[in-house]
Amino acid sequence: MNKSPAADARHFLAPAKLNLDLRIVGRRADGYHLLESIFTLIELYDHIWFSLNQTGCIKLHTPTDGITEEQDLCVRAARLLSDHTGTEYGVDIWLEKQIPVGGGLGGGSADAAVVLMVLNHLWQLNLSKTELLQLGVRLGADVPFFIFGQSAFARGIGEQLSPISLPKQWYVIIKPPVHVSTPKIFAHKDLTRDSKPRIMPDFQAGQHWRNDMQSVVLAEYPAVKAAFDVLAEYGSPMMSGSGACVFLSFNSESAAQAVYNKVSCAHQAYCVASLTRHPFYQ
Repeated sequence: MNKSPAADARHFLAPAKLNLDLRIVGRRADGYHLLESIFTLIELYDHIWFSLNQTGCIKLHTPTDGITEEQDLCVRAARLLSDHTGTEYGVDIWLEKQIPVGGGLGGGSADAAVVLMVLNHLWQLNLSKTELLQLGVRLGADVPFFIFGQSAFARGIGEQLSPISLPKQWYVIIKPPVHVSTPKIFAHKDLTRDSKPRIMPDFQAGQHWRNDMQSVVLAEYPAVKAAFDVLAEYGSPMMSGSGACVFLSFNSESAAQAVYNKVSCAHQAYCVASLTRHPFYQ
């Protein structure tokens, strides 16, 4: 196994996301929860390298500990695209993780989306964005957002996406040393499942954003509550997705950096800016 990318490998960035607002508005007959969420991309990236091969073999040279090849979203995305199109090409993939795993920042989904977008291009498949979105939702509810590639208002299970304009922001994020079980949170008896659906939101300064999963996670995971309380000293933090990451928003980089400098000495923390468009489309 070669952990260093091949000399001819092409490099791409997979940005993380934050849920700035997340409401659970119902439940489908199949058990999936119906959501409404505001997504933004952030400048925190996984790095992925691709080298085409003519053998048809799909190989990830940098597996994540504890995740089998059949479970890995990069491999699953590449195989899904290969099976869907019948291409004779293969690919060698190298992944360098920077987005924390199990943090609610969408790292695995971000990686899967980049694999679909990049291989559609490198394999010269010419699938439309709509077709890629339809494939993406088969890998996970967050994958379509990353293919969509810009700030979005999401409905359904996360696959119904509309563009939304958001001001430039900087975020201080703390990743607590715990993995939150998304199925556990969705199954929790105290989870809010009946938030009122909205028309397309047009959020202004001072808007009230919330995360319907947050109170349950804070009650069940003391480490997340501790991180939340740290950021609460500087403003009104929120949790992203089903956790475990909590974040605080700032209008200026200097204000964010000042808080980051205070919290990063004792916590796994990040200071990042929002991102208007996915780097693949730039």
